[in-house]
Amino acid sequence: MTGGVADIMDSLAAKARAASRVMASASTERKNAALTKAAALVRERAGEILEINAVDVSAAKSKGQDAAFIDRMELDPGRIEGIAEALENVAALDDPVGKSISKWSRPNGLEIERVRTPIGVIAVIYESRPNVTVDAAAIAVKAGNAVILRGGSECIRTSKALYDCFRDALKTAGLPEGAAQFVETTDRAAVGALLSGLGGRIDLVIPRGGKSLVARVQEEARVPVLSHLDGVCHVYVDRDADPKKAVEIAVNSKMRRTGICGAAETLLIDKAIAEEIWPKLASALRSKGCELRGDEALRAIDPDLAPASEEDFYTEYLAPILSVAVVDGVAGAIEHIAKYSSSHTESIVTENEATAKRFLTEVDSAIVMHNASTQFADGGEFGLGAEIGIATGRLHARGPAGVEELTTYKNVVRGTGQVRP
Repeated sequence: MTGGVADIMDSLAAKARAASRVMASASTERKNAALTKAAALVRERAGEILEINAVDVSAAKSKGQDAAFIDRMELDPGRIEGIAEALENVAALDDPVGKSISKWSRPNGLEIERVRTPIGVIAVIYESRPNVTVDAAAIAVKAGNAVILRGGSECIRTSKALYDCFRDALKTAGLPEGAAQFVETTDRAAVGALLSGLGGRIDLVIPRGGKSLVARVQEEARVPVLSHLDGVCHVYVDRDADPKKAVEIAVNSKMRRTGICGAAETLLIDKAIAEEIWPKLASALRSKGCELRGDEALRAIDPDLAPASEEDFYTEYLAPILSVAVVDGVAGAIEHIAKYSSSHTESIVTENEATAKRFLTEVDSAIVMHNASTQFADGGEFGLGAEIGIATGRLHARGPAGVEELTTYKNVVRGTGQVRP
């Protein structure tokens, strides 16, 4: 790491650690005031932000970035309003800091209580989604943390414009500007510095982006990581599915927005109804521009269908491409998901409650759904306000990581003079 970048990152870490101590005891009212003001500033500066974003998008297109990448980084008035609303939604959430998780008494009279506390300093490393800038800052601040934001170089101007709204809002609310800081250098050494933990001053790293970024973070980080690597999500159409629901859910899960991690990448169909329902599913998906790839069992029904390879079923396309397989009932669906899933989101379409219960119980993913589109795998749709990511690990947090997931707890013990014999 060059001296210049090292000095920049050291300074950010020092400011963040100092700010985290202030934020740990900041009042709910002051934190909410900052978030509300940030929303107002995003709306006031919408025109300027859109102009800056247009420059970033134009540059990305000239470099040959694909459609999914452009979709993630491009803003319009509706998405700007969505960013502002997400800030207000986080402000409206209950403050988790100081909440009692559990309490109990010991025979010796000690009173023990577990209380939610901020994690401390969080580093968020992301790529092309500029909304992550304020989503991450809002959630971290609401949970009493300090955050260091490192956005991708392709969208750095847009991210900086959004960050400026948040920074100015912190100042207006009387909170330390160090509570949310933005890494302005595009030097990749800055990422390495964050992954090193900066001398123990980073408590958690959260990556948001493509497979190469997340893989690098998971491999190199010297501090805990909250992340998901892939979103290989499944929709299973059971023999007891309502055909209308099956078609609507399959199409929405895949085609509403193909470039998000909750988009379905594989459709599973119960062999008991495959011949009957496939023409309806295929027609609806193709009419939306979806490319379909099927396994041997499905191609026996539809010989003109392009073949799906073994690799296809492991692939997160983030594009209008869908792998389809015929399975032997819910047991076959569960087995297929266990083999190919990235443990993100899976949905079953069925009117059979017992079958749904088995699927929801036995599928070990962060989010499991019944008769609902996988595109609901989103913090806002869960009522969490903005989310900082989808966690697919098994420790600390699973699914949409919102305000509560950016806290930990401490054990508070109250006595009356007890000593241990």
